[in-house]
Amino acid sequence: MNRDEILAQLAAGEITKEQASKLMDEVEKQKQSTLYCKVSQKGAISVYGLQRMPVTLYVEQWERLLGFAGDIQAFMKQHDSELKRKNK
Repeated sequence: MNRDEILAQLAAGEITKEQASKLMDEVEKQKQSTLYCKVSQKGAISVYGLQRMPVTLYVEQWERLLGFAGDIQAFMKQHDSELKRKNK
């Protein structure tokens, strides 16, 4: 269920304000644990769910970064013992 569906049910009187609030909290919690993209106001791609703030890059920057992904993975493998991991 998404935000619009919850608001529609609330407007139709199918759920109470408290139920809607609880459902909205659940939707927000799911968003925080999953990655998703949005187009920013300036036309860039913002990826949410990695950290508190979104990672926003223009298409050309994403293309360049994704093309470099293999190098990043190789670097991570080579330096695995030096790298720290953040447990959620």
